[in-house]
Amino acid sequence: MSEATFRVLHAGPHVSVQDAGRPGMLRFGVPASGPMDRKSFAVAQAALGNPATASGIEVSLGGLGLHCESGSVSVAVAGAGFIVETGGQRGGSWATLTLRQGDTLTLRRGPWGSWTYLAFSGALLAGEWLGSCATHGASGLGGGNLHAGQRLTVTAARVLDPPAGPIVCPVRARPRHLLRCVAGPQERFFDQDTRAVFASSRFEVTDALDRMGLRLRGPSLVPRGALSIPSEPILRGSVQVSGDGVATVLLADHQTTGGYPKIATVLADDLDGFVQCRPRDAVAFRVIPADEAVAVARLAALCTGPKS
Repeated sequence: MSEATFRVLHAGPHVSVQDAGRPGMLRFGVPASGPMDRKSFAVAQAALGNPATASGIEVSLGGLGLHCESGSVSVAVAGAGFIVETGGQRGGSWATLTLRQGDTLTLRRGPWGSWTYLAFSGALLAGEWLGSCATHGASGLGGGNLHAGQRLTVTAARVLDPPAGPIVCPVRARPRHLLRCVAGPQERFFDQDTRAVFASSRFEVTDALDRMGLRLRGPSLVPRGALSIPSEPILRGSVQVSGDGVATVLLADHQTTGGYPKIATVLADDLDGFVQCRPRDAVAFRVIPADEAVAVARLAALCTGPKS
């Protein structure tokens, strides 16, 4: 069986092993984790003919460098518009290429986006936690966060024919600045004027972000008498508002319960594009009826498969 091995030269913050996620565990207090941009991760795996459950590497703006120590394997890069360098050649993401012994691969921030994905044409060996390689960023449980000097092994490594080529980058992979959402589940803790401000204002992405959530800068959304509500389940995409009126959109590693009120919940179909926004990017929310949100979810499931 063919095998390819790599040494990590450098890895920025939040660079980690991910798979499609760990669904069905929220009731035990365990987040689903998985890729921040689920669509791009799935495209990278599909470009290589990998199963949807395959693991890969999520790369943040801090970038990643790998040196191929042995073997040959084709890889796919999809997600943000990162710069990809190997063999003295520079290109962009949304491509497949083949790495051979002695090659160095460097992924670094490019003109747009915040997260990109590296998939291997083979099986990336990684640790599991509760049946999944998805890394919970804060604890490192799962496949783990990458660090310089670490060795990676890909078993059943394959080389594509042809060994390199482009991947079509869909328009929907670009950063999403208008976010569709449904009201609630605690919109009742915000008066009518505050709800109107939320639905009509411009917010700004801040650098207070990680895999758990992303804080926004914008008009204050101070809730009324809501800070004593009991903790309750939280979903990915919840727009949680703290006592000082600051909104945070909860993401892949979100806590499973919380007591802050959620003024709205962003549709799963828009979250992948939202996480590709960078600090100081502007975003706005469009509140839509529940039946329209259901129609959007059903259409997305028909096109790309259900979300975990």
